[in-house]
Amino acid sequence: MTSTTQHEPISLGDLRHTAAHVLAYAVQDLFPEAKPTIGPSIENGFYYDFDRAQPFTPEDLQRLEQRMREIVDKNYPMAGAEVTREQAIERFRDNPYKVAIAREIPAREPVTLYTIGDFTDLCRGGHAHSTGEIKAFKLMNVAGAYWRGDEHNPMLQRIYGTAWHSKDELSQYLTFLEEAAKRDHRKLGAELDLFSIEEEAGGGLIFWHPKGAVMRGIVENFIRDGLRERGYLPVITPHVVSEKLFAISGHLENFAHGIFGPLEIEQQRFRLKPMNCPGHILIYKSHARSYRELPLRFSEFGTVYRFERSGTLHGLTRARGFTQDDAHLFCTADQLQGEFEQTLEEALRLMNAFQFSAFEYYLSTREPALRADSDAVAERAIANALEKFELPYQFDEGGGAFYGPKLDIYLHDAIGRKWQLGTVQVDFTLPERFELKYRGNDGQDHRPVMIHRALAGSMERFFGVLIEHFGGNFPVWIAPVQAVIAPISEHQLDYARGVAGQLSEQGLRVEVDSSNEKIGYKIRHWKTQKVPYILVVGKKEEAAGTVNVNERGVEERRSATVAGFMHELQQKVTEKR
Repeated sequence: MTSTTQHEPISLGDLRHTAAHVLAYAVQDLFPEAKPTIGPSIENGFYYDFDRAQPFTPEDLQRLEQRMREIVDKNYPMAGAEVTREQAIERFRDNPYKVAIAREIPAREPVTLYTIGDFTDLCRGGHAHSTGEIKAFKLMNVAGAYWRGDEHNPMLQRIYGTAWHSKDELSQYLTFLEEAAKRDHRKLGAELDLFSIEEEAGGGLIFWHPKGAVMRGIVENFIRDGLRERGYLPVITPHVVSEKLFAISGHLENFAHGIFGPLEIEQQRFRLKPMNCPGHILIYKSHARSYRELPLRFSEFGTVYRFERSGTLHGLTRARGFTQDDAHLFCTADQLQGEFEQTLEEALRLMNAFQFSAFEYYLSTREPALRADSDAVAERAIANALEKFELPYQFDEGGGAFYGPKLDIYLHDAIGRKWQLGTVQVDFTLPERFELKYRGNDGQDHRPVMIHRALAGSMERFFGVLIEHFGGNFPVWIAPVQAVIAPISEHQLDYARGVAGQLSEQGLRVEVDSSNEKIGYKIRHWKTQKVPYILVVGKKEEAAGTVNVNERGVEERRSATVAGFMHELQQKVTEKR
């Protein structure tokens, strides 16, 4: 048995899976005490987990990479053989991880071993024909990983690598990683003084600094404008509620892993809310509803709390506490299509305003066991809306919420990375669970349909993506500081403050650099802060009532009147540039 025929092209996945085998071969040669566990291909490379007491060092990675090159140069064929479960267990009797894997292979699946050179691994297949087909690879880093992702299991060492069909592709990928590192929102968040995560308070909890809070407020106000124009009513719900609410909604049953443990208060159990929808449902239920009130649209910038393991936390994009631009619509079945289309239109407005232009749309269906007759109605509404706006979409079978199908919106940022942000869900389930009703024009009670929508996803995640998308070079209209006035000497400080006052009176966000530094240093400093405009004022500018404009990304400096510059800035804000 071989892994592929000699006529099939080698996919990147198979190439990277083979590279993982080569890595394990190298580790066994150089560090025979290390026990290999699993080594799959992943989106941009591969990894292999090892059980070894001594940590792998950067120097170890260099040695391993050199040994891998030798194995690749040998061009060992990838040979496979089917064996019995007992033979596999005997073959790996000194490796409890491989024994556990062999025991758990389903009875009807073949048990296969793959060999390159002197190294044999337990593997289901999917490889290159030989090691020589790995034309370009690199080991990236080492991280900790629990066996099977369970913190109760042993901590392993995960070696990450990447592999490509050519050295040019590898070079392009490494360049991409360098650019991504420059745009890392955690790095820029600290450098630009936007937010922090304070370990004394606990991981996954965001502290918004003044500049970050200003930007977040601008984004929230933009979203609020759209909500107001479309008839949404603002509501506010508590952060802590009785866990009975989540028992009724089904979240305790279906989402228990993501909910923080109970708080015992006067023999009652409360929970930090992991989502806002049950609270909005209670507001709907607070009095009798008529068909004349529908559609009823509630919106809330609602902060929720979800349990995430510490190893999965990642700055703003994976946090334990975050605020959703959440809204829930209650409508009749006849209104569902129009309401979903309006929601999708608002999602497009949001993404376009922040200069995102490449999107992917997924219609996510529920798992077969959860499907009901209403699923077809919900899926048809989602598909019709996408088709109305001529948006191509794919299906994500089984990816829907436990209470209904949904639309997931993914975007690609400035360097091509894919992020999932907005989601819109159609729900016939929670109205049934909470016994929601409205009095129809026939005098009878009917169940409303719910639409759940969070178009930015969460403010934290959206903000993190914004930082990386723009690399901190925010458009003028959302920049926390739009212009800095830098006097050449202390003699122009009063003039600088006067200019700042004129701009501030018009709602523009400006600062005055009153430091005693030389003008060259001031300009360099504010460029590192990525401020859109640095306005230099000296004797000449003061005498003429002008400013010397240093615009971000523009080499040539120019002179402008204060009124002229003010108009320019206001126009960019108005045009969302």
